[in-house]
Amino acid sequence: MAGQVAREIAPGVHMLTLGRGVAASNAYLVRSADGTCVLIDAGWRGSARAIDAAARQLLGTGTRPAAILLTHIHPDHSGAAGALARGWGVPVYAHADEVVMAAGRYLPERSMPLDRWLVVPLMNLLPARRRAAVEAAGDITDVVRPLDPSGAVPGLPDWEYVPTPGHTPGHVAYLRRADGVLVSGDAVLTVDLNSLVGAVSGRRRLAGPPRVTTWDRAAAQRSVESVAALNPRVLAPGHGPPLALGTARALHALARRPWAASRTVRGTVRPAPGRGVPGLLRSPGALRPARPEGRCC
Repeated sequence: MAGQVAREIAPGVHMLTLGRGVAASNAYLVRSADGTCVLIDAGWRGSARAIDAAARQLLGTGTRPAAILLTHIHPDHSGAAGALARGWGVPVYAHADEVVMAAGRYLPERSMPLDRWLVVPLMNLLPARRRAAVEAAGDITDVVRPLDPSGAVPGLPDWEYVPTPGHTPGHVAYLRRADGVLVSGDAVLTVDLNSLVGAVSGRRRLAGPPRVTTWDRAAAQRSVESVAALNPRVLAPGHGPPLALGTARALHALARRPWAASRTVRGTVRPAPGRGVPGLLRSPGALRPARPEGRCC
């Protein structure tokens, strides 16, 4: 992973996909209008080297992101945040309702189905010392800070954050309103992780967050509706390729469907390394819908 290149998917927004298959997640190196760069999300714990190498290649040796912003605290999005923040000497920001999860410990009131079905039973089998070591490895309390309640985003004066709770209590998305670019985290995805076939094949469908890792399904559905109401032009998800054609229409269609329903994604893009995008991204070819009624744009 260390040799990966961050790809520009919208002006100043560079995507890095970390991991493979169902475990793959996206991180974003984002430049502001004044030239400041921040990292949005930080992949898995083992992603630090790949992210650092991509940042060096993009920014040059000796220049590092000014901050790390998290959409939420889950191991596939915040895993490398601690190592990177300590190495770069920068803070990590998350919503105030998310900061309580920064210690890496299991909190029953914030648990998700996967915690109850698998993670906690496995953790309970570990010796106390080993369990404490696992929890300590995910602890970012020394570097995490709460986001400003005003919606301002550190290091990105031309962006704002939008609360999108449900997948986790303090989940947020990051919006550049000037051109409608939205980094959605796991509030909305472009890969279908709510079916075995979709998870294994990487089938591209606009969808809500994975049910088994979602804290509150009803709140997550409301957040899908909130994302749709923003009418973004470019969707940069936590999992799956970016969506740049018919984005708002597809999101409104998803919001009208039951919880975590998915729609076949057309207009996702395969960005080329090192290429700037002067405006709205264009797909090199629309994906073929799985069935006629699943078309989204």
